[in-house]
Amino acid sequence: MLPSRHLRAAARQRSHRPPPGAGDGSFSGKPDADVIRRNKAITVHMRAGRVPDAERLFAAMPRRSTSTYNAMLAGYAANGRLPLALSFFRSIPRPDTFSYNTLLHALAVSSSLADARSLFDEMPVKDPVSYNVMISSHANHGLVSLARHYFDLAPEKDAVSWNGMLAAYVRNGRIQEARGLFDSRSEWDAISWNALMAGYVQSGQMAEAQEMFNRMSQREVVSWNIMVSGYARRGDMMEARRLFDAAPVRDVFTWTAVVSGYAQNGMLEEARRVFDAMPKKNAVSWNAMMAAYVQRRMMEEAKELFDAMPCRNVASWNTMLTGYAQAGKLEEARAIFDIMPQKDAVSWAAMLAAYSQGGFSEETLQLFKEMGRCGEWVNRSAFACVLSTCADIAALECGMQLHSRLIKAGYGVGCFVGNALLAMYFKCGNVEEAHNAFEEMEERDVVSWNTMIAGYARHGFGKQALEVFDTMRKTSTKPDDITLVRTSFLEVEHCILSLFDEQVILDATVGDCVHPEKEDIYAFLEDLDIRMKKAGYVSATDMVLHDVEEEEKEHMLKYHSEKLAVAYGILKIPTGRPIRVIKNLRVWHWNIEEDGAIQ
Repeated sequence: MLPSRHLRAAARQRSHRPPPGAGDGSFSGKPDADVIRRNKAITVHMRAGRVPDAERLFAAMPRRSTSTYNAMLAGYAANGRLPLALSFFRSIPRPDTFSYNTLLHALAVSSSLADARSLFDEMPVKDPVSYNVMISSHANHGLVSLARHYFDLAPEKDAVSWNGMLAAYVRNGRIQEARGLFDSRSEWDAISWNALMAGYVQSGQMAEAQEMFNRMSQREVVSWNIMVSGYARRGDMMEARRLFDAAPVRDVFTWTAVVSGYAQNGMLEEARRVFDAMPKKNAVSWNAMMAAYVQRRMMEEAKELFDAMPCRNVASWNTMLTGYAQAGKLEEARAIFDIMPQKDAVSWAAMLAAYSQGGFSEETLQLFKEMGRCGEWVNRSAFACVLSTCADIAALECGMQLHSRLIKAGYGVGCFVGNALLAMYFKCGNVEEAHNAFEEMEERDVVSWNTMIAGYARHGFGKQALEVFDTMRKTSTKPDDITLVRTSFLEVEHCILSLFDEQVILDATVGDCVHPEKEDIYAFLEDLDIRMKKAGYVSATDMVLHDVEEEEKEHMLKYHSEKLAVAYGILKIPTGRPIRVIKNLRVWHWNIEEDGAIQ
């Protein structure tokens, strides 16, 4: 039996039983015309997604062949019915190599690699297709060593085997191993040459790519495109243009590579000349030229191109949306967003970033809720934007909910979202959760360490900030100028931080007289002041650094901005709920106890 979690699940579900008649012995080794006709009909039903119709036809067949079972098996796999495919596979009287390969591919596509390996080991006969499925499936998941294991096991390797292994090395950045494999064999087609050459280009090794290009006996248009785009991306437009002019055949991608290269290097006039001279343009071409204008904040020119485009796609709309957002034109950005015929995760993230960076916190959170209602996948940028908004308004509970969601999405351990999470916790005054989030991060960059150092320092934990810096120096992450400036300030008598903060506090968002409930707030503070003095409290007026009379100093302490905020919180926030007061330098945090005391 195949040790599969899918098979065990199939056995528990009645709806996943094979159709009646499966495995009942009604098998024909020599299919007649009627069997062949019905097999074709089953395939047609399955390809159209009409699984019940195929099942009814299968159940009614008086005679079946192996091809009949294979048609059903392939149909279940193609329609995403993997548990049913597994159960059905066990009912096939005489599964052949095609049967095994069909299920093997279905398991690999569904990421059930452990089950695929078990089935592969069980196979009585394996052909090159079996090995190629194992090579490509493991390579697609970054398991290059296992892919090489199955490559070495294959007694016969065809072109798909060699190209699959070469592509596995290239896609995973193992360019030297790719070259070693390439040099071990002489019979490579143009696709293989292009794959290795593209690998060199992607890793920035243009000299090696050029060497391969020069050795090619037959160059395809793809070969020229790889080299032109490679030089263009690295900013060598002279060499890119030389190859472009020398290319015997150019397609739309060759032209677009040059347009993009000029655009990305700030050469807008040259980019527009090439763009206008293109014999044929596709959406990528239009988007490349439009993006060049957007990057230069030339929105009128970008809009002119956008309006003239005969072939807009979602990237076209996103380019305009991003351009308006970055230019601070939120109304135009939202207008584009609202009329988009199709939105993707980039569209939502761009609009969220526009609101968040513009300080429109309520709109940001509302749009994020709308994104969830639409069932759109939340990408890293969207999470980072909303976390930033939560930090700006000290919405700790909202930020903590986001934390759990991003962990489920698999983003919590990376730098991009992780850094935004750290900043949110520090700005909301939750130093402990910031520390925990930092410890959970599997990847940390210099921004991560700087955020921790600054966060600890901002909350008066100078010692911990210095400890983080000492730990950072023991890692492979090198401190940058921001790190060194912050730690130098801390090391020169870090108690200066507390003195500096005190001065800022005393200079403070004092005596607010415009709040609509000011009378209740001031009455509460008056009553509190009386009770404190009865208990022996004496105002520490020596801490007031302003040159004013003693009575004025007492007044400033009594009606300090933070006291006003806390008093309002006590009056309005239910017992047991936290009070958070946002400051430019730190967030103060209190809890109201049952007896009314503040902790």
